[in-house]
Amino acid sequence: MTVPTVEADFPRYLECLAEADESAAVAVARGLLDGGVPAERVLLDLVAPAQTEVGERWARNEWSVAQEHAATHISERVVAAVAAYADPRPTRGRIVMACMDGEWHALPARLVAEVLRLRGWQVIFLGASVPAAHLVSYLHRYDAEAVALACALPMRLPHAHRMVEACRRSDVPVVVGGRGFGVDGRWARVLGVPWAPDAPTAADLVADERALRAAPPARLDHLADDEYASLVKRRGELIDSALTDLRERVPAVADYSSAQLDSTVSDLGYIVDFLAAALYVDDGTLFTEFVGWLVEILVSRGVPAQAVGLTLEHYGQLLRDFPRAAAFLDRGRALVGGLADAGR
Repeated sequence: MTVPTVEADFPRYLECLAEADESAAVAVARGLLDGGVPAERVLLDLVAPAQTEVGERWARNEWSVAQEHAATHISERVVAAVAAYADPRPTRGRIVMACMDGEWHALPARLVAEVLRLRGWQVIFLGASVPAAHLVSYLHRYDAEAVALACALPMRLPHAHRMVEACRRSDVPVVVGGRGFGVDGRWARVLGVPWAPDAPTAADLVADERALRAAPPARLDHLADDEYASLVKRRGELIDSALTDLRERVPAVADYSSAQLDSTVSDLGYIVDFLAAALYVDDGTLFTEFVGWLVEILVSRGVPAQAVGLTLEHYGQLLRDFPRAAAFLDRGRALVGGLADAGR
């Protein structure tokens, strides 16, 4: 008798997602469980990497937003099926799990929540985009051993810091996770909060209250220059000015459809938001990593890299009195120039 393995069934599971075949995807997961593969491994070695591949296919413009949403929905159904199959009984205290305000990618956080459940915790999963005030209100009403907060996008780091501090004022320790804190958790350290790179590490951390409360203080003295706050106040003005500049310098923009125009405005806003987050943690690599990603996405959709360079140049002119922001924008422009020369 052949023993099922995640590695062997992974291609079949991806095919189920590609074909939007929910019942077949659930059957793959149940087959692994029936064959003795632990539920935690099904979640972390099947569902999680498959979802990463889904995101990469969208980024390469191989899948539409609709295909990505369909695949994500199926993976959520698979997670529910795995949880129902395992049906763990809580033997430990309550953990509250939530995504940052403005974060709508809830599946990674759901996977962490289910791993915590499998390890005996009573997990209250509040889902996507939880406002800080609502989270604090919930903590005041229900006792919790810890709060686990997920952040997928670095541009949400200022919101993340406010949520962390709000939880701590309620005397509840916090652990954070997600790619929004950097692949090595560097920005979590700047914010002075414990970071877990994966679900098993998060489970170990919430079990160690001393470690959760022993985080060093946040290192945010650079915010005294007021660049971050001033940039946030000018967000709308900057986007409007950049759109006007693009219309003048790129004639094709005049012929954009409503959908294309909305996407352009969103991208202009993302540039400001990631720049603001980079100022908040005082790390230009946050901004340049985003610029590289944005160029890759836009080029895959037929937009030349230099279009991003024009916007960075325009923002740099408007923000010439912001030394840190201007330096980050200069680095971004240099990166775009290199990518453009490389034909990307």
